[in-house]
Amino acid sequence: MKDQKPKIWLSSPHLGENEFKYVKEAFDTNWVAPVGPHISRFEESLSLFANNQPVAALTSGTAALHLALILSGVGPGDYVICQSLTFAASANPIRYLGAIPVFVDSEEETWNMCPRFLEEAIENCLKGQFKTGASESYSGKAKMPKAIIPVHLYGMPANMPEINKIAGKYGIPVIEDSAEALGSTLNNQFCGSFGEMGVFSFNGNKIITTSGGGALTSKNPEFVQKAKFLATQAREDAPHYEHKEIGYNYRLSNVSAAIGIGQVEVLPLRVSARRRNYDLYKENLKEISEIKFLPEPEGYYSNRWLTTVLIDGSQNTIDREKIRLALDEENIESRPIWKPMHLQPVFQNFPFVGGDVSANIFRLGLCLPSGSNLENSHIEKVVENIKQLFH
Repeated sequence: MKDQKPKIWLSSPHLGENEFKYVKEAFDTNWVAPVGPHISRFEESLSLFANNQPVAALTSGTAALHLALILSGVGPGDYVICQSLTFAASANPIRYLGAIPVFVDSEEETWNMCPRFLEEAIENCLKGQFKTGASESYSGKAKMPKAIIPVHLYGMPANMPEINKIAGKYGIPVIEDSAEALGSTLNNQFCGSFGEMGVFSFNGNKIITTSGGGALTSKNPEFVQKAKFLATQAREDAPHYEHKEIGYNYRLSNVSAAIGIGQVEVLPLRVSARRRNYDLYKENLKEISEIKFLPEPEGYYSNRWLTTVLIDGSQNTIDREKIRLALDEENIESRPIWKPMHLQPVFQNFPFVGGDVSANIFRLGLCLPSGSNLENSHIEKVVENIKQLFH
């Protein structure tokens, strides 16, 4: 029976040695609210992985993206260009503000936002004419997009030099969704530090976790300071409760930040472990021609948050879903690649620019168990079960 076999998780939390010590400090000093010294320490430690930019610690990556859009001046009816191949949290905050997501297809080299389709999407916004994810015509006001959201999918950096070049040409701010890419670099620069703002996630399945949490970073200290202000209900500096703007309850708690301090201390080790997982899978599955891995282009360094593969079953009957179900029978968790936003029922009637790249990646793609706490025997078991299907 599958439930009697030890579970191999896709990506489970991996605590270090000091998290409990820092949490105990928070409890011993009674700093358990969304204010306290561990928050500042956590933000300072995160800054080292954001090219020394200032950081605001928040309750989630979604909250960080929501605030980044607000700081970019996004409002009802505005266009926001967003990578289609991503998790829904990249797109949901656009709709929180009543703005219109314009989804862009991926490039094959990184699976991330295609620069060519990005520029086409901008030109379409200036005309107000699109096709939707459901291949219907979409007409809107002709105007400049307010923001661009590329995503560093599964830790692989997007082509930020080209994306920034196009964004600069039109004067559009870039908000990097680096929720999956803490510790990844492009040309030795950390992801999250290329755009006007960057966001991170510390959900329980991420490369480090605060149980739940996120962060906003920017080279502009005023953006970070304003994010902290808005995240604490936009309370003015007055002896009474004074509010001139709409605020949010988005500030990370001091207890969660204490966990984060310990997690950042071991982040380089977590990146190394996940990259090792990728190397082991690639080496042990290299003889199966139907399984393709995503290599790093020159200058790219992925944290390999999740090891992902494409399964081309055109020459046999083995496809992504058969592998997933076979692993599930052995109590091994795997998962399809994110379903593109333009194919999601909730977003299929919004504009989409591109071809079939992201749709094909979704159709063929599978995420394999990738936690930094996996043992060799776990990966060997995954590999063994996959190989059995091809022999």
